[in-house]
Amino acid sequence: MTGLVNKIIPFSSVDGPGNRTAIFLQGCNFNCIYCHNPETINICGNCGTCITACPSGAITKNNGEVFWDKSKCCNCDSCIKTCNNSSSPKISKMSVDDIINEINNYKPFIQGITVSGGECTLQEDFLFHLFTKIKSLGLTCFIDSNGSKDFKEMPKLLEVCDSVMLDVKAFDNTIHNKYISFDNANVLSNLEFLASIGKLYEVRTVIVPELFNNEETVRKVSEIINKYDSNIRYKLIKFRNLGVRQSLKLHPTPSDEYMNTIKSIAEEGGCKNIIIV
Repeated sequence: MTGLVNKIIPFSSVDGPGNRTAIFLQGCNFNCIYCHNPETINICGNCGTCITACPSGAITKNNGEVFWDKSKCCNCDSCIKTCNNSSSPKISKMSVDDIINEINNYKPFIQGITVSGGECTLQEDFLFHLFTKIKSLGLTCFIDSNGSKDFKEMPKLLEVCDSVMLDVKAFDNTIHNKYISFDNANVLSNLEFLASIGKLYEVRTVIVPELFNNEETVRKVSEIINKYDSNIRYKLIKFRNLGVRQSLKLHPTPSDEYMNTIKSIAEEGGCKNIIIV
């Protein structure tokens, strides 16, 4: 069994507790207007547009499929900038054993792994087999998810998953559909369910001025967190225009004053573990 891997960051201190290896899988079913990594959304369609854009000859086409040669890549990302499909040719098909072999290089220095995306639960079976092997190494397994798939329907995966970091983009479903292009019913259901079974490590909300009703989302999410465990971490993330689509390149970043106002709303909702990044 193989998974589509966008990249692996050997050491991360922001993707769960302790020092962790962060694995980003390719493919997402959300289309967030403010996405900072839009090249992780779709699977490469093998159109070949990126081939001529590559200055180092790292991208070729073989039997109709685009092939990326990592050894020739100069990491200029010209291929990603050229792609009109919100994708990337810089994807690796990796088996569970391939990833285990890489993780073994970092094992003495990490507490566990966190798998993100894209949306990693779209590759549920691959995740289950990966986590099963990772657990045998004595490492913890975390998921960073957009919450689109119902975790109640993934019991086998939850058995081998230590905890989840859940993104809540917007509490209002109309706003969620407008700017995320997806319904948020499962997201909110997962928020309650994961908190109720003690498998919600962190909730994340990107604070986007003017477009989203940030105050409502933070208030409602905070009340749900407080209902189960007020010490669940709530991470409030400043919108930044780095890496976003052209339409939001000039969109403002929230001020420190506004972020502190949002934090106060979370505190009023009962949250005790709030961080701003």
